[in-house]
Amino acid sequence: MSEPGLRRTAGANSSRKVLQLLLSFTEQRWEASVAELAEVIGSPVATTYRYVQLLKELQLLEEARSGRYHVTSRVMPLARAARLANDLARIARPTMEEAARELGETILLFQHFGEFAVCSDRVECDRAMRFTFQPGHSIPLGVGATGKMLLALLSDGERERQAARIAEERGTEVRDALKHALANRYAQSWGEIEDGVWACSVPVDADRLRPSVLSLVGPATRVGDAERDRAITALRAYAEQIGKAISEYSE
Repeated sequence: MSEPGLRRTAGANSSRKVLQLLLSFTEQRWEASVAELAEVIGSPVATTYRYVQLLKELQLLEEARSGRYHVTSRVMPLARAARLANDLARIARPTMEEAARELGETILLFQHFGEFAVCSDRVECDRAMRFTFQPGHSIPLGVGATGKMLLALLSDGERERQAARIAEERGTEVRDALKHALANRYAQSWGEIEDGVWACSVPVDADRLRPSVLSLVGPATRVGDAERDRAITALRAYAEQIGKAISEYSE
């Protein structure tokens, strides 16, 4: 699916399907059959099989269990290249480290890509817990503090389209939560993605084309009401600091 504002390249439908197939592999779908991939990208099974064979030829896919495929380590240099090229993550890193030291919890940077919030960087504190979130980890829009805050930052038309899709696919109504996040410039959640975890997320005004948020996650048992209010206030200040830094860099 192309992002709003991006024109579809004419005459590239087959290439688009091959790339969609490759990008359909996630933490939740790390292996799949040809039939499953065909359903995801909306192509006939025979056509999808040819796409799989092409990606196997390029050593980007390989067959594991009978009839099921997964991406290979050949894609790892792409992930490293993406991290090295991410100016926002690089510039935000020192501020994220400062925030982790002050607040004593894990700090994460997320950016919007299609229907997902993708983790661009993560900084742990001295008393860190083991969280799922790692650079490259994705969260569906509308899920958790991060997914709601990023969804709220989309343009009015795209936000409504995504909210309608979420309501249809998941049976979850998120519009009220989005209004709150947009009006108050923060979102929070309790155990929505990982049990026992409190999370808050605030906007980073760094890229009009790709909304970004700064998030904090920590055990709900050690983040009381006063700590939550303090964390949200401090996180806003750090997000503003990152926004200014990236703005100065872009001038």
